[in-house]
Amino acid sequence: MAERKPEWPEPGDLVIATIETVTDYGAYAKLDEYIKRGLRHVSEITSSWIKNIRDFVRENQKMVLKVLRVDPEKGHIDLSLRRVTKRERIEKIKSWKKERKAEALLRGVAKKFGAPVEEVYQKAGLLIDEKYGLYEGFEKASKEDTKPLTKIGVTEDIAKSFAQVSEERIHVKLVKAKGTLELRCMNPNGVTCIQEAIASAKKAEKAKDTEVKFYVTAAPRYNVEAAAENWKRAEEFLQKVSQSVVKNITKQGGQGSFKREK
Repeated sequence: MAERKPEWPEPGDLVIATIETVTDYGAYAKLDEYIKRGLRHVSEITSSWIKNIRDFVRENQKMVLKVLRVDPEKGHIDLSLRRVTKRERIEKIKSWKKERKAEALLRGVAKKFGAPVEEVYQKAGLLIDEKYGLYEGFEKASKEDTKPLTKIGVTEDIAKSFAQVSEERIHVKLVKAKGTLELRCMNPNGVTCIQEAIASAKKAEKAKDTEVKFYVTAAPRYNVEAAAENWKRAEEFLQKVSQSVVKNITKQGGQGSFKREK
């Protein structure tokens, strides 16, 4: 929301800007996150010699620029391209995209809740933004429902709208960890024992932020695949669910072992 941003950027800030006018001495840009314009002098485009400025910049081009100087009295903002590192550019674009997504999601919450966007932001978005970051709050709601929102003071009715929009529109990309289970059971109902050992483990270790799949390769080997939002969680879940399967089959008089796929 607009009120989250100060009126002017600070020196050193990274900004998303759209080039409006290109001249021989530089380029004027509109700062997308502020209602301001700034100048990127030709000397701040690149450290190498420039024969034609239009080889480096053109109208309507979006760029990540660094704020060098701000003069509110004169309304001047000096910008630089050459002082923006590749890593800074990538991180800024990523955070900017998240902000735009969060604002679109907030509009969805306002529509579902039946209130103006500004009202929803003041009643709930501000709390979420301060605690988690607005987009990160939506991600939490998509994984944990209303609990992380009501815990910080968001009312249950608005939290439900946040959770519903999050579930509908946020799809968290999961990473996968894989391994192989070797399961044997010589009982007359050995196949059933193995199936029950796997089913019981899946049920016991079920978590909203994880997924697990089993594939039969060639008995007694079974591939197991655990998915979570990060490698550490995926690895932990893979180990946990696999150990649970081995424990279950052992209880039924069978044998089991697990090997992590490299």
